[in-house]
Parts: sequence; structure tokens; C-alpha cells
Amino acid sequence: MENIPPASPPRRAVLATALAAMASPFASTHSQAAGSPAWPTRPLRIVVGFPGGSSPDLTARTFADPLAKALGQPVVVENRVGAGGNIAADIVAKATDSHTIGLMINGNMTISRLLNARVPYDPLTDLQPISLIGVSPLVLAAPQHAPGADAHAFLDAARAEGDGWSYGSPGVGTVGHIGMELLKARTGIQPVHVPYPGYSQVANAMIAGELQLALLPPALALAQARAGKLRAIGVTAGSRSTLAPELASLAEAGVRDFNLEIWNAAAAPAAMPRALVARLSALFVEISRNSDIRTKLFQQGWQTVGSNAEGLANRIEADTAVLGQVIREQGLRAQ
Repeated sequence: MENIPPASPPRRAVLATALAAMASPFASTHSQAAGSPAWPTRPLRIVVGFPGGSSPDLTARTFADPLAKALGQPVVVENRVGAGGNIAADIVAKATDSHTIGLMINGNMTISRLLNARVPYDPLTDLQPISLIGVSPLVLAAPQHAPGADAHAFLDAARAEGDGWSYGSPGVGTVGHIGMELLKARTGIQPVHVPYPGYSQVANAMIAGELQLALLPPALALAQARAGKLRAIGVTAGSRSTLAPELASLAEAGVRDFNLEIWNAAAAPAAMPRALVARLSALFVEISRNSDIRTKLFQQGWQTVGSNAEGLANRIEADTAVLGQVIREQGLRAQ
């Protein structure tokens, strides 16, 4: 995957324009406090596209209390589940109240429109970056009694089954979906995709025998593996991860050019004033530096990044190129 074409200049220009207006977040915050009406004037809403207890939901709730203390207003987490998080992302993209932001995953902010032209928002023009919060590899997981003594033998068994196996993801266009399609391309396995509302539902379906494999977040995969309900095959990284140090990487099993991460991030609608987005970006960076917050995020399965808006914009551009290439190579379309 070394020869990946860059994102097109117009997309970079959109991100650059938004970032230029937010170049000095602390100065913007001071200016607003000195000469503009106080903000927020009512509760801040964080919209999450996945169910309560899901990883994005837990992250949003981890930030809700410190944000509320910093802003002097309640912060309410609202779950709007469906379409791999795109229903929630569309709500955020269209919000004009200056009191709504979103807790997003990769797909919502990168390739949702590339996969499905009917998605009613454009992540690169209708959303503003706030902060890249955390990153994590995924874990290739399977039922407890899956065949094969190791990752190499498991993939051999999967190849032998062809399309007789099924895999789950938290929705079309999520990294759990696109990542498995990339794994299919790299290994020759051919399981059939079955979308679910979230990763927890994918794990439950696999435990129930409805699925034969899936890419799951480390915290979820390891918890179920340690409980004897699932089997963790390997991590989607070039080397072992601190989030799952006992697991071999799929690279160790001979899977080449397969280094995949999920991430979560905070984003604002395009309509939100730049000074407010800059203030929120500075707060997310500050909160992410807190040792208690970093511990909570690690326990949820995240390596904390806590970047500013520019850091998130750079990651959006890079992942749009990588995941977009998978979509083109595999001819993927929303079902």
C-alpha cells in the first residue's frame, strides 16, 4: 500500500481553508470572551452514531463531564444509531444551533461519500475537524472453537470455506467493513458481509454462531476471549500493540501490506463559527492530556492522541486515500 495516490487538491483545499480560520485557537477564544456574547448559552449536545455502551459512546461520555466543567453548561450525549454512524454524522453536518458536535469514527469522516454517493452529507465540506482523540488496531476475532491452531492456519481454513463463512461489521463503510474487504484482498478469503448496529452486536452474533469472523476493537475482543466466549486471532498492525500485547500481529502470520487502525474524533458542523470550533479543539487537547482521561481511554481500548484540528485534518486526508483505494480496487458500493 506504499504507492497510494494523494487526496485530490480540492479536498485538501477545503480542509486548509477551515484550518486557516482556526490557526490560533486560544486567541480566538479570548476574542470571543472579550467582545462576543457568552457561549455556550445552553447544553452542548454530542451526537453519537452507535448504541449506548459502544466504544464511541463511552468516549463521548468520558469527555462529557470535563467539557461541562470547562464550559459551564451541561453536556448531553445523544445516541442516534444507524447506517454505520452516518445518520448521526448527517445530524451533526446539518446542525445550525452552534451547540451540536459529533463523536465520529473513521468512516463517517473519510470515505462514507466515496462508498455511497447517496449519503446526504460530505464529510470533507459539511464537517469541521475538532480533535483526533484516539487510535487503535483491530483484532481479527472468531468463535471460541474456530479451526486452526494459529492465525496462518485459521486463514487457510477460511480460504477453504470460500463464501460459506460470514463476517460482521458495525455497518457499511465502517473500518470493520472496509478493513475486512482489504483483508480479503490480501489473503484470498471470501466471507460474506453482514452489517450490525455496532461492534457489541457483532460480537454477540459471533458468540451465537451466526458469524465466523470479524474485526473487533481490542478491548471488546480481549474481554470476550478472556471470558472464553471468542478467540482472538491477531491484531491488524505491522507489530504487536500495547493494547493487546499478548496477540501476534497478522503481519507475523504472513499478511503483507495490512496495517489498519480505527480512530475516533470530535467534529463540528460547517455552520458552527470558527472561533467556537477553535475553543472546543483547545479543550479536547487539554482534556486529553489529563492522566485520568488517558487511563480511561486506554481501558476502553484507545491509544490517546488528543490532537488539534490540524492533526485530525491530516489523518482524514491520509485515510481517505488509503480506504478510498480499497473501495476502488474491490469495487465496493453501499448495499
